Amino acid sequence: MKIHHHPLSGHAHRVVLFASLLGLAAELVEVDLAAGAHKQPAFLALNPFGQVPVLEDGEVVIADSNAILVYLAKRAGRSDWLPEDAQGAAAVQRWLSVAAGELAYGPAAARLVTVFGAAFNADEVIQRAHLLLGRMEQHLAKRDWFAADHPTIADVAVYSYLARAPEGNVDLRGYPGVQGFLQRVEALPGFVPFAQTPAGLMAAQA
Repeated sequence: MKIHHHPLSGHAHRVVLFASLLGLAAELVEVDLAAGAHKQPAFLALNPFGQVPVLEDGEVVIADSNAILVYLAKRAGRSDWLPEDAQGAAAVQRWLSVAAGELAYGPAAARLVTVFGAAFNADEVIQRAHLLLGRMEQHLAKRDWFAADHPTIADVAVYSYLARAPEGNVDLRGYPGVQGFLQRVEALPGFVPFAQTPAGLMAAQA
């Protein structure tokens, strides 16, 4: 099994993290994004969208981080990580959608500005991030995990960009519930950290 990734991609990290949480032996293949390796024919043959991560599992090729989380959970037969019942599966899907939507256009976009020089309006994406964080804080007020009473792929999907939100000048200090959630993920057996950069609010700690 191979995971084509980049160490600073939160989308890639969620796949690397989940593979580790499952105890899967995966070869990490770093894609040189700065050199444009993701736009070369060899990589585009794996993912025509030219994005990391991509999973190769024998003859099976899966692109898109959330799709890979679903694949790995199903492949491992782990209904604890991806419930089989209708309500449980829907609860997980709800937060996978948040990871692909509000999280991507809030905390992740704010980090893209500071780490990669993306041309987003920083104030706008930071405002979106805090709107999402407020909703997450409220959701976590009486629960430890986003979709169930135990960790699921929903938690894996939202972890990486939440953890590195300060790199995008998104302050997490006003969200104790979110901070507690991050600590619970980091305490899971098999946890692997997401690479940290001295960007945004992290610059003072560098």
